[in-house]
Amino acid sequence: MKTDTIAAIATAMSNSGIGIVRISGSQSFSVIDRIYRPKRGEKKLSQEKSHTIHYGYIYDGEKMVDEVMVLLMKAPNSYTTEDTVEIDCHGGTLVIRRILETVLKYGARAAEPGEFTKRAFLNGRIDLSQAESVMDVIQAKNQFALESSLKQLQGVLYQRIQKLRAGVLHEIAFIESALDDPEHVSLDGYGEKLMKVVKNSASEINKLIKSSENSTLLKEGIQTVIVGKPNAGKSSLLNRLVGKEKAIVTDIAGTTRDVLEEQISLNGITLQIVDTAGIRDTVDIVEKIGVDKAKEYLLNADLIIYVVDASLPLDENDREILELLENRKAIVLLNKTDLKTVVEVSDFAERLHPNQYILPVSAKEGIGLEQLEEAITNLFFQGELSWNDEVFITNVRQKASLQEALKSLELVKESIEAGMPEDFYSIDLMNAYEELGNLIGESVGEDLVNEIFSKFCMGK
Repeated sequence: MKTDTIAAIATAMSNSGIGIVRISGSQSFSVIDRIYRPKRGEKKLSQEKSHTIHYGYIYDGEKMVDEVMVLLMKAPNSYTTEDTVEIDCHGGTLVIRRILETVLKYGARAAEPGEFTKRAFLNGRIDLSQAESVMDVIQAKNQFALESSLKQLQGVLYQRIQKLRAGVLHEIAFIESALDDPEHVSLDGYGEKLMKVVKNSASEINKLIKSSENSTLLKEGIQTVIVGKPNAGKSSLLNRLVGKEKAIVTDIAGTTRDVLEEQISLNGITLQIVDTAGIRDTVDIVEKIGVDKAKEYLLNADLIIYVVDASLPLDENDREILELLENRKAIVLLNKTDLKTVVEVSDFAERLHPNQYILPVSAKEGIGLEQLEEAITNLFFQGELSWNDEVFITNVRQKASLQEALKSLELVKESIEAGMPEDFYSIDLMNAYEELGNLIGESVGEDLVNEIFSKFCMGK
């Protein structure tokens, strides 16, 4: 681990009211003493108390760089547990760069992406799941993703994993004690007792693995495509959901020739939504390309919203679209209920599959959109999103560790059922223990740590 003093710009590189340059390491106060001059007095910042803020100027030699506020945090009471200095300066991109250049010139080196958080992890302030949640907080696209990330940042997942590991370790220690001292520690009937423990632990791990599916949807958004015949009201629905005129709406069928992509939030759930060209048989070459694209997006979507013009009878194009919806998560919207309708919910009763809903709406008047939100929640989250004690697995690495731990526990169950010697139990229990340790970073290699933190943004 590098222990030299690092520095980076901690705010976005765009003109703003305030910019922050962060310094961390054993020489942080030496560096700031060389470049800071107070507004009043001559006391060095290294002699000031921790967690105090000071007003003055940054100088490069005899040339003033900027007027600043400097925050001091002495080890171990800082984000990295090292001596840390944060310089709050004016938020122009040029002045922020000049301050960073001055800090580097007088003794610090440029931090690598994620190096501040990496030091917090390596110094034992946070575990690996908490470190990963830092970027999840920054990248959160909706309220649910933010709340999930904040729970991990508070150590909720760490506590759950540590409890599982403690239970597994207790059984390993018991087996080893019995094998070392069979006269005083009996293994009679132990297999049955261990089976209950293993089943309970496997059940807990399985819940966490399943949570990763919801986590991906919450973090990245539900890939949603709006399909339907021309002039059914697809673009009107998109405009209503987005809250502004993003798509051109006319009475001319086939106005939308290409796809329009938007990110929207419904009741805290993010939809990565695509409005497509109307699906119909056409001889227009450009329109046909749009129709082919619509079908392609439909095949790759998590959710299909099929908009039907309920003021017109169903035809062969509708039957083709319904065939494309087979065994897919879909919501059929009977649109234009503000007009006289000729298509009813009952017309689709025998055409819908499981995981499909049908709702009467008016995109023009905004009628039925609350029911649309409820249907989406039912389709993807079994009708509710509870965040009281919920823990979500947020990335592939965490899920993989849990899957490996689960495999090891399944092997323990097989060994018990086969009546194998107890030392066979220990081997697989230890593998489960180590895999759970990988998740929170208690037994991971340097290469993996470097790979994880290389994905962080600069200054964090």
